Amino acid sequence: MSFPGTTAANLEAKPARERILLTAHDLFYREGIRSTGIDTVIERAQVTKVTFYRHFKSKNELILAYLEYRHERWMRWFTAALQRHGATLKALVPTIAEWFRSPEYRGCAFINGVSEIAPALPQVVEITRRHKADMQKAIAALLPPGRHRESLARSLALAVDGSIVQAQFRADPEGVLKDLRQLVMLIAANRAQPQSSL
Repeated sequence: MSFPGTTAANLEAKPARERILLTAHDLFYREGIRSTGIDTVIERAQVTKVTFYRHFKSKNELILAYLEYRHERWMRWFTAALQRHGATLKALVPTIAEWFRSPEYRGCAFINGVSEIAPALPQVVEITRRHKADMQKAIAALLPPGRHRESLARSLALAVDGSIVQAQFRADPEGVLKDLRQLVMLIAANRAQPQSSL
């Protein structure tokens, strides 16, 4: 499966900055940003403190680099998976299913980051907004042109985000995927309807 999961394999052959970033990616996503200390990243990346601080002036700088890296990597996977599943609205749920069924799944790195660190590091919110806007654009590209295309894409993106959160705490991701499939069908069925004033 091409989903972007663990990256820490064969770190020895990589340059120091990349080792640090890949190690932080795995640890921040799997164990949380706040609970992962710089010393742990340094030890796992097999670099010295001097080397670490040569590449990243602070943990905050590393956090932002991690989220930028995660954004590029996740979007590359997401758009490729949507293409692989047919590049129509029917591709959305099978694509999300790949992610939910991955053993590395720990929810959305950006939603997690906002809840963990955004008050102390507001740039996390900016990166998250950009990530979610790009995800919505990728969803919009699955839809036929029309005056409700953007609003439909927003609704679908909201449904995806809700399912991402639900999949973190519900025992069975298959139930979440079933609910997401129903939501996608309902939203799509209302595509041609006038916008509600609710």
